[in-house]
Amino acid sequence: MPFPMANPNAPSYHPTSKPSKSNTISSFFSWKSTNLYSLVVFLCIISYLLGSWKHSMPTIPTAKNQLASKDCLNINNNNNNTPLDFNPHHNLNDSSLSPSLSNTHKSYPPCNVRYSEYTPCEDAKRSLRFNRDRLIYRERHCPEKSETLKCRIPAPFGYKNPFAWPTSRDLVWYANVPHKELTVEKAVQNWIRYEGQKFRFPGGGTMFPNGADAYIDDIAKLINLNDGSIRTAIDTGCGVASWGAYLLSRNIMTMSFAPRDTHEAQVQFALERGVPALIGIIASKRIPYPSRAFDMAHCSRCLIPWGQYNGLYLIEVDRVLRPGGYWILSGPPIHWKKHHKGWERTQEDLNAEQTNIENVAKSLCWNKVVEKDDIAIWQKPTNHLNCKVNRKLTQNPPFCPAQDPDKAWYTEMETCLTPLPEVSNNQEIAGGELEKWPERLYAIPPRISRGTVKGVTAEIFQKDAELWSKRVSYYKNVNSQLGQAGRYRNVLDMNAYLGGFAASLIEYPLWVMNVVPAEAKVNTLGVIYERGLIGTYQNWCEAMSTYPRTYDLIHADSVFSLYKDRCEMEDILLEMDRVLRPEGSVIFRDDVDNVIKIKNIIDGLDWDSQIVDHEDGPHQREKLLFAVKKYWTAPAATGS
Repeated sequence: MPFPMANPNAPSYHPTSKPSKSNTISSFFSWKSTNLYSLVVFLCIISYLLGSWKHSMPTIPTAKNQLASKDCLNINNNNNNTPLDFNPHHNLNDSSLSPSLSNTHKSYPPCNVRYSEYTPCEDAKRSLRFNRDRLIYRERHCPEKSETLKCRIPAPFGYKNPFAWPTSRDLVWYANVPHKELTVEKAVQNWIRYEGQKFRFPGGGTMFPNGADAYIDDIAKLINLNDGSIRTAIDTGCGVASWGAYLLSRNIMTMSFAPRDTHEAQVQFALERGVPALIGIIASKRIPYPSRAFDMAHCSRCLIPWGQYNGLYLIEVDRVLRPGGYWILSGPPIHWKKHHKGWERTQEDLNAEQTNIENVAKSLCWNKVVEKDDIAIWQKPTNHLNCKVNRKLTQNPPFCPAQDPDKAWYTEMETCLTPLPEVSNNQEIAGGELEKWPERLYAIPPRISRGTVKGVTAEIFQKDAELWSKRVSYYKNVNSQLGQAGRYRNVLDMNAYLGGFAASLIEYPLWVMNVVPAEAKVNTLGVIYERGLIGTYQNWCEAMSTYPRTYDLIHADSVFSLYKDRCEMEDILLEMDRVLRPEGSVIFRDDVDNVIKIKNIIDGLDWDSQIVDHEDGPHQREKLLFAVKKYWTAPAATGS
C-alpha cells in the first residue's frame, strides 16, 4: 500500500523513478541531418568517458540520474519499484512469521527470543562482574567485540504498534511489555494496573498516590511552573515516569532515568507510554548531560543516598542544574515525623539523614525555598559571587580546578563544586539569562552569543535553523506521514548538532532525543538544552542505554561519515535495528559512498529502503536513504 502523498492530486511518488519525459525529443531528431546526429553520438561518448574518469561521483540509481543513464549503461538497480509504505498496520492480533531475507546480501538472522529485551550495556549477567560498591555494577558496562551479537532482536510474539499520544500516556499493550510484576509490587501506590491485554497507568506514584497531576499542582503552588521559565527537568529514579508524562501538558520536557534493576521494565514502560527516558544511574560517573542543562531536578522516593559520599550525588545534580534552578525532594526523609513508622525507620535515623542533606545543600550555596508537607524545594544560586566569599571560610567542597564541566561521557564524578561562569555583579545570571519558553527555541543561545562554542556564531545558528526547516519540508515530501500528527512519537536524532531537526518538528506531538556523539568535533549539547530541547551523549560504536523498540523514527545525519574507521558500519546498523520499532522509519543523510554501503546492509536486515536525491538536486555527493523496518516478531511459544 503506497504511503499518502503531500499532494493528494499528484501521481504516486517513488524516490527511484520519475515520470518519463515526453516523446518530443525523438520526433525532434527525426528531421535532423546525419551530421547533427553524429555530433550528438560523439558528445555522448565524450560525456561517458568523462563520467568514467570522474570516479569520485559514482552513478547510483537515484531518482534523477536513473532515466538519464539506463539507456546507455546497464545499471544493476537494487531498488525495488514499490513505493515505501510508512503506515503502521499491526495494531491487532497479527501472525508473526520472521521474513525471509535476500540471498544477494549478507543476512542477519533473528536472535533467540530470550534477547527480546536485551540492553547490551546494562546486561544483568555481565554487570555481576563489576563492583557492587555505590551500585557501580549497574552503570554502563558494554560487551567486548567478541561478545557483540550479529543478529536481529525480535519483538515479543503478539507485539502491536503502541497507542497514539496522548492515549499512550495511560495505556500500553501487555504484549509489548509482558511484565506484571509492578502491578503486584506497586498495587497500593496506583502506578499501574493490568486490564484485559492492556496496562493502564492511573498516574500514581509512591509519594503521589492521588496522581501525578495533583502532585504537580502542589509543586506549582510553591514555585512557578506556568510562565515558561521552567522548560527542562530531570527526574532521577523515575519509576514509570508519570511525573514527566504529566509535565508535558505544561510544556515542561523531562529527562526521566532509572537503572535497570529489580523494578523490571520501569524505563521500558515509560518509553512505551511515549515519555522521554533512558536507563541510567548516579553511581561513579557523571550522568550524560552537560552542565547547566536543567531548570528543575526531581527525586520522589528515588532512594539515592544524597547525604553520603561527601555529598557526591548532590554535587552532580548541582553540575547539571541551571543557575537559579530548583531541586525538589519528596519521600524519605522529608516529613519524617509523620511517615517514619510507614517507612519502618527510626526518627533518629531519618533526622540524621535530613540533617546531612541540609548540610550538603548549604555547602553548595543552595537556598532552601520551602518545605511543605511531603515536598521540600531548594534553589541553586544564579551566580557564585557570594559562594566564593563563603569558600574563604570553608573549603568543603572546594571549587573544581580548571576542567570541562560539559564533559560527561564515562567521566568520573568528583567531590568538588563546578564553578559557574564569571559575572560582574550579583544580579547577573551566570552564563547568560535564557528566554522563556517558547521564545527560547529560536533565541540565540547564550553559549553561542558569548562565543563559548567553538566555530558557532549567531549567524551560523540562524542559518542552521533555516536549513533544517528546508530539509524537514523536503522530508515530508518523501514521507508525508512525517507531517501527520500521531504517526511518530519517540524520535531519535543520532547526530543533532544544534538541534535544528528537532526544532523543525516542534509543532507535532512528538519528542526528539538529540544525541551529540562523544566523537563530535564540537560539543553542542549545552546549546540544545539552552533551546529548551533535551538530549544525551553517546558513542555509536556502543549500544544506547535504552530498551529495544524505543523509537518510531530515527534520523542519522552524517553518522557514518563521523564513525568511518572507528567501528563497523553493520554494528551501528544492528543497534539501530534494535532500538527501532517494527514498522519504524529511518532517514539516512550521508555521503553517496556510505549510502550505498548502508543500503546493502539494511537489505540484509530486511528493511525496505529507497535512495533519494539531495534536496538541492542530483549533483550533490550527499544523498538520502529512506527506510522502513518490516514488521516481524518472535514465534509463538511452544504450546501457546
